[in-house]
Amino acid sequence: MSDSGAPAGDDEVGLPKATVFKLIQEMLPPDMACAKDAKEIIVDCCVEWIKLISTQSNSICDESSKKTISPEHVLAALKQLGFEDFVAEVEDSNKDFKQIQKERTRTQPETNGMSQAELLALQEKLFASSQARLGGGQ
Repeated sequence: MSDSGAPAGDDEVGLPKATVFKLIQEMLPPDMACAKDAKEIIVDCCVEWIKLISTQSNSICDESSKKTISPEHVLAALKQLGFEDFVAEVEDSNKDFKQIQKERTRTQPETNGMSQAELLALQEKLFASSQARLGGGQ
């Protein structure tokens, strides 16, 4: 066994514990607390649930001769595993995601006729802009 409690050689799969702990706290009534050990068990259960859904989705994907798991494969997995109650919410979430992706615009700078030096300067400027957006390039 490794330090994480997972069998040695098992693929490292994890969730951001702080985020899961925060979700747990938000779902509890204000006058109730949850022990850290209980939170750790919930995180482990979440990881196992994700593995279960992923494995089943992958099997469905393979059966349909596809190479990439699609939302439809995940929905079918949820149904096959008895999690029908989640299907409507997953479908809504997928619709929202697709809409956000449609509305997202990517702008491409005009590069026609630029010299190699100008292209390099533009690339550096774009990298700096991206790093600034993502927290100062840490």
